[in-house]
Amino acid sequence: MKNSRRESFKTIGMGLAGLFGMGTLSAMNRNNSSQKEVTGAIVTDQEIPMFSGSVKHGNTLYVSGKGAQFEGDIKTHTEHVLKELEKELTENGSSMEKVLKVNVYLADIADFKGMNEVYRGRFGKNPPVRTTVAVYGGVPGISLVEMDCIAALD
Repeated sequence: MKNSRRESFKTIGMGLAGLFGMGTLSAMNRNNSSQKEVTGAIVTDQEIPMFSGSVKHGNTLYVSGKGAQFEGDIKTHTEHVLKELEKELTENGSSMEKVLKVNVYLADIADFKGMNEVYRGRFGKNPPVRTTVAVYGGVPGISLVEMDCIAALD
């Protein structure tokens, strides 16, 4: 009796999961069985891995935040950060045109306009979705801006 009841609940659960798209997600995960591949440098703290510079998973590339650790203004820092993102994308078989999502972290929201002046047009005619926030307490180090992104791979 217990097994019959358990099987009934399992069947109902699977039906509900299918109804709400869980079956599709599960099928996608089965079809994309690739493992994540660390492609950028692994940053450590006292020899303990902290984060990877970039990671490939399936047909997607995830690039860690890039900053500008030198003196300069928002435009100089934004230019440097965008070049670093482009370099990481190119080294991993992607490009600025294939970026799907960008997160922009500003040390000061007053730099929004200056950052946008340099950012504008850098991702082609179909720019990625973007989130821009001013970070309470500032961006790590002396960078005025930090950006990370997610990009498609072919």
